[in-house]
Amino acid sequence: MLMLNQTDLTLVSFILNGIPGLEDMHMWISFPFCSMYAVAVVGNCGLLYLIRYEDSLHRPMYYFLAVLSLTDLFICSSTIPKALCVFWFHFKEISFDGCLVQMFFIHTSTGMESGVLMLMALDCPIAICYPLRYSTILTNSVIAKAGLSTFLRRVFLIIPFTILTKRLPYCRGNIIPHTYHDHMSVAKLSCGSIKVNVIYGLTVSLLTGGFDILCITISYTMILRAVVSLSSTDAWHKAFSTCTAHICAIVFSYSPAFFCFFSHCFGGHTISPSCHIIVTNIYLLLPPL
Repeated sequence: MLMLNQTDLTLVSFILNGIPGLEDMHMWISFPFCSMYAVAVVGNCGLLYLIRYEDSLHRPMYYFLAVLSLTDLFICSSTIPKALCVFWFHFKEISFDGCLVQMFFIHTSTGMESGVLMLMALDCPIAICYPLRYSTILTNSVIAKAGLSTFLRRVFLIIPFTILTKRLPYCRGNIIPHTYHDHMSVAKLSCGSIKVNVIYGLTVSLLTGGFDILCITISYTMILRAVVSLSSTDAWHKAFSTCTAHICAIVFSYSPAFFCFFSHCFGGHTISPSCHIIVTNIYLLLPPL
């Protein structure tokens, strides 16, 4: 499995070991994973089809929803099919380059999801505070530029992850106790210093996540100020109905994300690896579902 190249050790492939401690239950665990994945794919594809062909949905908030659905499809499709192969057929091996590709798509898609939720949060106060100017402010050109800039932001931040991971020497084996490849699970197999990887990973997570959450907070502060000034009960209900679905999406996306982040940083010895891996998979499945 190892190739010696002068002073560095480069892995040919990695072995995904699934959920450690629950190997005998992989078959049973796979059924809820498969069911959730099937519902997520069918539901999001149906949503994309509906937005594409229903003229009344050709509005900014639904365009953002379409981008979110597409992003969620990439998230779950980057991880669950390989996990099911591990659970069902014991196809655990993946090439080093394939590992980097999966890692790139996972981190890009999850960051893109956070960015789209931020854009949707900025959409809400415009719809509530400036309803008559809504269509002129959020034109198709503005929406396309906002989506593209969010995508490029994440891509340019994730490319260094793959470079930093690829440059590391690996001599601690090639078995990863997980169902997919993420940045730190791969980096921990290195026998070199991963200090730069850790610092860069935390910096990217805190800056991008913090920026998106800050924008969402500012957005809902503006919404609350606008709602408080409304005198009509119908206007109150309309304002809250505009935001309800987005608030639910934020809760379902950020709750498991915060759990995974803080348990990875501070709960390494108090939370079992099997529990952590199950929650990280739910983190990638629940928002698409």
